Amino acid sequence: MTRSTSAFCTIVPPHLLEQLARHADPEVHRPAQYTLEVDAGHRTRRHVLTTRPASAAAEGVAPQATAADHPERTVYDAHHEQSLPGDKVRGEGAQASGDQAVNHAYDGLGATFDLYLKAYGRHSIDGKGLPLNASVHYGKGYNNAFWNGEQMVFGDGDGRIFHDFTGSVDVIGHELTHGVTQHSANLVYLGQSGALNESISDVFGSVIKQYALRQTVDQADWLIGANLLAPGVHGQALRSMKAPGTAYDDPKLGKDPQPATMAGYVHTWQDNGGVHINSGIPNHAFYLAATAIGGHSWEKAGLIWYLALTGGKLTPIADFAAFARLTATVAKEKFGDGAEHRAVVDAWTKVGVRITGASAAVPQQSGPALDEPSPHG
Repeated sequence: MTRSTSAFCTIVPPHLLEQLARHADPEVHRPAQYTLEVDAGHRTRRHVLTTRPASAAAEGVAPQATAADHPERTVYDAHHEQSLPGDKVRGEGAQASGDQAVNHAYDGLGATFDLYLKAYGRHSIDGKGLPLNASVHYGKGYNNAFWNGEQMVFGDGDGRIFHDFTGSVDVIGHELTHGVTQHSANLVYLGQSGALNESISDVFGSVIKQYALRQTVDQADWLIGANLLAPGVHGQALRSMKAPGTAYDDPKLGKDPQPATMAGYVHTWQDNGGVHINSGIPNHAFYLAATAIGGHSWEKAGLIWYLALTGGKLTPIADFAAFARLTATVAKEKFGDGAEHRAVVDAWTKVGVRITGASAAVPQQSGPALDEPSPHG
């Protein structure tokens, strides 16, 4: 068999860490340099794993889990080392730990499982009851959290720029959603398909937070990682879906580079073609669609995005236009040619992605729009 082609996915993008790594203050640049080195090693190892054919038995892959209506969570302590998973410190149903990072990770895994099961009938991230494993206290001053294709891993942050990465449920939901994408459309982590991969994780990270807090779309903050930035950092979060490009503006971090529309699309070969930057465009489209529809984001807008991702029609190399058309088609099939469909088409049009063909039932607005953006914009 051939393994899934899931990429090594982190919540803090390389461009932001590279900015910190250039800072003169050793307390700022050393943790960033360390994090970049660790992440580079993981990317290399993940590339080898995802391109090497192997049998499940030879690779020691666990048997396929069976579907269940409750999560099977295990949290490990890496003890500030890089060996995974570490020592088991809390299993499913066990009492809370005296370590808040352990409890936050456990609760975040559960919140993600609950959203996918109760809103969409999905049994864990693979749809078949996959156990959810996480390691906390990874590395020393490690400024990131990641999904490695098999489990979640959380750093404690350096305390100067970033707090503990278990403290934001949307970060946990974001990373686990990379697993949902891995087990469904398996979007290639490059260019626009890679930006869609990142955006879908932001979308459901935000939806999971809203679901856990029982917020309506007008009550939500639409921020990703709102609890990550340490005091003194000029910013609200890592990303803003409501207003991409405004999440932070800090002498150490630089300015949030995300565009909200195709007019600002960033053409770059860095970060796999700007996957963490250009994801602001589909992020904003979801925000516009969800707020136009109203109510709870997971009920209609989230359902449309989920069905587009998991319905079997989204190809691994889909660009923004392909995904936009599919969301419009799903909206029409699920809710008819009414307010929900119009909200989806209008949202994509406002960010500059024009939906053509039978899926487009409302007049297209003028402005910068692309019928078929190339894989790199």
